[in-house]
Amino acid sequence: MRDCALCIPTPHDLLWQDEFCRVVLLHDADYPAYCRIELLAHVKEMTDLQPVDRARTMKVVFAVESAVREVIQPDKINLASLGNKTPHMHWHVLPRFESDKHFPNSHWGEPVRDSEVQPLSKALRDQLQKIVIERVECALKS
Repeated sequence: MRDCALCIPTPHDLLWQDEFCRVVLLHDADYPAYCRIELLAHVKEMTDLQPVDRARTMKVVFAVESAVREVIQPDKINLASLGNKTPHMHWHVLPRFESDKHFPNSHWGEPVRDSEVQPLSKALRDQLQKIVIERVECALKS
């Protein structure tokens, strides 16, 4: 699809990719280690995928969640797949901290406080990429 932002090469920080999907780091200043898993094919819904590809998608999502938890130790992880604005299958892996500007509400809502979260350092970004690669590749072998 020509008008789909996820059907083109990503402008975001690419952490991992294969022929099926990619993991990008969004570099959101308020949400360090906020990642998105994007299918490379233009697929609208999870149920449009064959069961094996649904399982593959979730293996990647859970591997990324695990890596984010290890690297930055958030208070909570939010997983979301909405696609209302971008009807192309993708999953958000969003680390949450009790001190973030929206907690406990959705990060898409109105802020309830100023953010106290620190941006992701280059060292943590590199560590996150290393662990994402390890976890995803391990998950996909199982």
